[in-house]
Amino acid sequence: MKALRHMKQRSLGREAAQSDLAPRDQGSSGGDDRVHPREISRSSVAGQVRIGSEDHKQLFCRMLIDTSIAYEPANIDWPHLSDAELWRLHSLPIWDIAVQTEGKARLRVLSYAQTIADPLLRLATELNAFEEGRHKAVLATMVAKYGIVLSQEPAYSRPRDPEWAFMVTGFSECVDSFFAFGLFEAAKRSGYFPPALVDAFEPVIQEEARHILFFVNWVAWHRRNQSWWRKPIFAAKVLSVWVFLIWERLQTARDVGGGNNFTATGHASIGTDLSTTDLLVLCLSENQRRLAVYDDRLLRPTVMPLIARFATRIAALMNRGRNIARKGLAA
Repeated sequence: MKALRHMKQRSLGREAAQSDLAPRDQGSSGGDDRVHPREISRSSVAGQVRIGSEDHKQLFCRMLIDTSIAYEPANIDWPHLSDAELWRLHSLPIWDIAVQTEGKARLRVLSYAQTIADPLLRLATELNAFEEGRHKAVLATMVAKYGIVLSQEPAYSRPRDPEWAFMVTGFSECVDSFFAFGLFEAAKRSGYFPPALVDAFEPVIQEEARHILFFVNWVAWHRRNQSWWRKPIFAAKVLSVWVFLIWERLQTARDVGGGNNFTATGHASIGTDLSTTDLLVLCLSENQRRLAVYDDRLLRPTVMPLIARFATRIAALMNRGRNIARKGLAA
């Protein structure tokens, strides 16, 4: 694929460059020599895994480290766009928020990583931070290539509570990635943007799948390894994060696109006529597909799939009720 022609994809070894958190190439046979995630996990941790155990930690940390790929955003061969395609790209009201979100995410995740004593968990979390920063670099090269003017970025400050900030990023990505999976697939199917442009973002989308898988397993592992008196404090912190995210989403819905929530209406911006219910069904399908390649002993995010299934069932019941009412009126 043209946009990915210069992106060398190689499996990571057991170390990362500590100076800048960049993945270190371990050599290549010339092709894509990544090991399948399930093979990596099964070879290092055998049998059933107890949530919160050392094996569990090994499983979710090695998943993130060993399935990472090395590529350089500056080497992406962005495709030529027609005037109409450029207009469509410029019209998306997401680029400022996307760049700033990745900038904040990198610093939040890195700040928490620097508090971790466990070497393997720290390495995996540092890699998470590096990849968040790389996502920002991908966006930066894309907007520069296509002349998209961004607002001046705010100064990113280190969080006072790194653990809380890490959870804000993690739970936020669980929400955003769920919709991004569906919208990304909808964009592919609609042909609204050229395939080469969509393909250029494929590594970013799949990295987000790895991040949320790593995060939800970290939450479960971390909770299990706390003393009894700290567990209620951690539960309260999780609740406070969700309250904050709900408030933040309401603010975003008000500020983006003149009051329109892009997450809820973004399918219209990428040239597809999917209904909201159809989009939720697609998000559920893509969420399952993207996470299915990883070891099934790892926990999966549950909140957004649960909400989406509930919403689609309510919509189906409402449609059934309307159909019955119409038949009654017709009779």
